[in-house]
Amino acid sequence: MRKDFKTIDGIKTAFIKGDGDGTPVVILHGWGANIESIMPIVNSISPRPFLAYDAPGFGDSDEPPTTWSTYDYSDFLTKVLKEFGIEKAIFIGHSFGGKTLTCFAPKNEEMVEKLVLVDASGVLPKRKMSYYLKVYSFKLLKNIYKLLFFWKKDSMEKFYKKFGSDDYRDTSGVMRSTFVKVVNESTEEEFSKINADTLLIWGERDDATPVYMGKIFESKIKNSGLVVLNGGHYSYLDDYGTFCAVINSYLGDIDG
Repeated sequence: MRKDFKTIDGIKTAFIKGDGDGTPVVILHGWGANIESIMPIVNSISPRPFLAYDAPGFGDSDEPPTTWSTYDYSDFLTKVLKEFGIEKAIFIGHSFGGKTLTCFAPKNEEMVEKLVLVDASGVLPKRKMSYYLKVYSFKLLKNIYKLLFFWKKDSMEKFYKKFGSDDYRDTSGVMRSTFVKVVNESTEEEFSKINADTLLIWGERDDATPVYMGKIFESKIKNSGLVVLNGGHYSYLDDYGTFCAVINSYLGDIDG
């Protein structure tokens, strides 16, 4: 399906939109992903009307003008809905898309008919001492690198490419600082404020946002239920048949 473009709040935004019967479904992709990555979800909810877009800084959309938080991405979603005249929808978010929805849903209750969070982030992982040793070693090494190679214009860029995480190395400029902000940001305080009926879908082998995180979502979101699929972080791909059956059972008949 061909992408179209709109300029929303000054940001050129790539999107796809489909017509159909019933409440529209708005689908958000995860960090580092794009519309193409969530096409299986789009296909699973057909023939319902839907909207999916490349979030700022991903796919074919422009980067945000400054360092953004998850809450900024949530605010942008509100602007997207206004642009398309969507007053109420079913929202599905994978990974960071789900995290974005945990910020959006409490502030926009009247717009959320149902919520589906798939392998969502938002709970900060349990940290072992080895993690903190790694972080502090990284910071120490960075400072040493600055002192030794301060005269080289691109020295820090080379440092990050060599020693940074995969997600960190794959970003630069405003998206790098946005990644740092987002990855260290918990939205767990928002869970108990979500009143919408919520389906939680998780992969039992998810090592990015493990199942224990899904159980935290379930314990804190009042009207929620957790379904565990035979898959990893992309559980909707790994166990697609089950995913389709579960999500269409949850969404129910298309009745407009």
